[in-house]
Amino acid sequence: MVSGCLWEDSVRPLTVCGLMANPAHKPHASFLLPPRLALSLALWLGATLAAPEARAQIGYDRPGGDYTSFAVRSGDPVACANRCDRDNHCRAWSFAYPGTFGPRALCWLKNSVPPRAETNCCVSGVRGSGVSAPKHRDTEFDIDRLGGDFRSFETPPSSTGAPCAEACAKDERCRAWTYLRPGYGTAAARCYLKSRVTPPKRKPCCISGVVR
Repeated sequence: MVSGCLWEDSVRPLTVCGLMANPAHKPHASFLLPPRLALSLALWLGATLAAPEARAQIGYDRPGGDYTSFAVRSGDPVACANRCDRDNHCRAWSFAYPGTFGPRALCWLKNSVPPRAETNCCVSGVRGSGVSAPKHRDTEFDIDRLGGDFRSFETPPSSTGAPCAEACAKDERCRAWTYLRPGYGTAAARCYLKSRVTPPKRKPCCISGVVR
């Protein structure tokens, strides 16, 4: 099932990680798995070892393969990923933030796994991948920090909130910032500079960071 680790044939149940590589080596019974359990283990390993390109990523679309689409009232890409997981026809999905193709967020379910393409508008992934925000030392994706605002202004759309982070770094009063994606209450992207560090709260609308 997974090359070099799992296999099975019509004679013996699945054997784990090369225990039969040496014909003289007979596997202990405790290392033999029934076919149903072997399949579950293989699927889990496949998801765990999947290449980064197969995982859901903010800032990427997967154009093509659409067989249905719908509005996502919550504006949360997790709702799109969950819908794909529940649909046996779905192999991949793309989520577009509000304001990209209209006032509401949209989800496309796909019957194939098209190559990913970098774009600010979207989040995409394959079935079972969930949604994982990028990990960055100075940037908190899908995080809002409510309160502490001393200045706000419109800013160009960005998949990382970089213009907002740069504005905070240049202002000695600024300790933290929140970038509001367009379509979440305002038509344009907006930056909020904060004089204090407030608690983080998960929200798909926002990207935040702490500078000082």
